[in-house]
Amino acid sequence: MAATAAETRMFLEVRRQSQSALLILGEPKEGGMPMDISIMPSSLQMKTPEGCTEIQLPAEVRLVPSSCRGLQFVTGDGLHLRLQAQAELGTKLISMFNQSSQAQECCTFYCQSCGEVIIKDRKLLRVLPLPSENWGALVGEWCCHPDPFANKPLHPQENDCFIGDSFFLVNLRTSLWQPRPELSPVEMCCVSSDNRCKLEPKANTKVICKRCKVMLGETVSSETTKFYMTEIIIQSSERSFPIIPRSRFVQSVITQCLVQLSSARSTFRFRIQGQDDKVFILLWLLNSDSLVIESLRNSKYIKKFPLLEDTLKADSSSAWSAVKVLYQPCIKSRNEKLVSLWESDISVHPLTLPSATCLELLLILSRSNANLPLSLRHMNSFQRTTAFKHGSSVRNNLKH
Repeated sequence: MAATAAETRMFLEVRRQSQSALLILGEPKEGGMPMDISIMPSSLQMKTPEGCTEIQLPAEVRLVPSSCRGLQFVTGDGLHLRLQAQAELGTKLISMFNQSSQAQECCTFYCQSCGEVIIKDRKLLRVLPLPSENWGALVGEWCCHPDPFANKPLHPQENDCFIGDSFFLVNLRTSLWQPRPELSPVEMCCVSSDNRCKLEPKANTKVICKRCKVMLGETVSSETTKFYMTEIIIQSSERSFPIIPRSRFVQSVITQCLVQLSSARSTFRFRIQGQDDKVFILLWLLNSDSLVIESLRNSKYIKKFPLLEDTLKADSSSAWSAVKVLYQPCIKSRNEKLVSLWESDISVHPLTLPSATCLELLLILSRSNANLPLSLRHMNSFQRTTAFKHGSSVRNNLKH
């Protein structure tokens, strides 16, 4: 095959379940130097008068060169073609909790942003998932007798940890103002009319990391605290704090939440909202079986934001498993009508995170969208991206 391109770029998306691939080669501008492209089962080779570039594919990916079809030049992208690809099914997303952890193992809760110890040597005897947010209404519909759980909130006991969609509930047994030895210094901030700190109401109470001032969660009662999964790392007390770049950690946690919720509840649309219920992003999960391989990624957006600096350490050619999503930013009163429609739709699931993390997530989505070929960045009125990377480096070590 022959094509024209100013300089070489390659983007390959492999769908594991359908065993198909979309390959995009070349650069946006036509009229460049001639380029000969050779597709082999385990590599791609591009020859120009200036030299030859060969890109080796990951070992688990094999292309079928004879299946190439739909060859076309798309202005702004380069050559598009589709072909069959044999890709091994990747390992499942690691659960938020390490299933192999020993029962009654002591755990330490860290602030993910700075490594501050929040809870030290907590022995968790029970790690239990919370029911869905509408479980009380379901009990009322199905029971012929009065609801036995009415006005009885589910609060963890001393050695419990309850797991919600995007948070942990932990019993702290005492006021955060007088922590016991197992607790590190943690501040509790409350905004009230008399500027005093109180344990109530819940909506005005935040738990803040004393070292880096990041919001870690909220107080639910005088003994129970909600910690957000995106802000906390739970590790065996025998292990040291794992240093994970912030962007990678947020992507891994959000990916796990989306995939687990879509599988358990057959919901694929999500409202990403802050702790004050303000909607930041509307998210539509398309698929979670993509393997993306690309070379010569655009780093101009990365250099401007420290949150994204870890991606600069990657090689010029990189591969990762990812979920594909459509999204709409909703900050600064954007898409208000669509937000209203999604808020009234019971099939849309809310996912609550700290407001600062919602903005971090929007930045990650925007960066990923900007790195896609131009023709893949939008679908109808939504922006599209393969944003969330799967990774085995992020885990919280609890026995579920």
